[in-house]
Amino acid sequence: MATRTKIRKWGNGLGINIPQIIANELSLKEGLYVRVHEYGNRIIIEPSSQDTAYSLTEMLSEITENNVHNCIETGTPIGNELW
Repeated sequence: MATRTKIRKWGNGLGINIPQIIANELSLKEGLYVRVHEYGNRIIIEPSSQDTAYSLTEMLSEITENNVHNCIETGTPIGNELW
């Protein structure tokens, strides 16, 4: 089934409204986590099998030499911090 909807600004990102007929067909409910990824020039949205957005293992698997952050110097300890 195909339907037309409009992309709208939502906070700092963009969002779409999923028509109720499609939500019913796929058993989508408010609060359900979904995975969003691109495939060619398409956006794929699919229900996630996890109750949380991402697992630590999943997040760590995305770290590469190209996207790892550099260390940021914050100065010397001024209290009881352990470095």
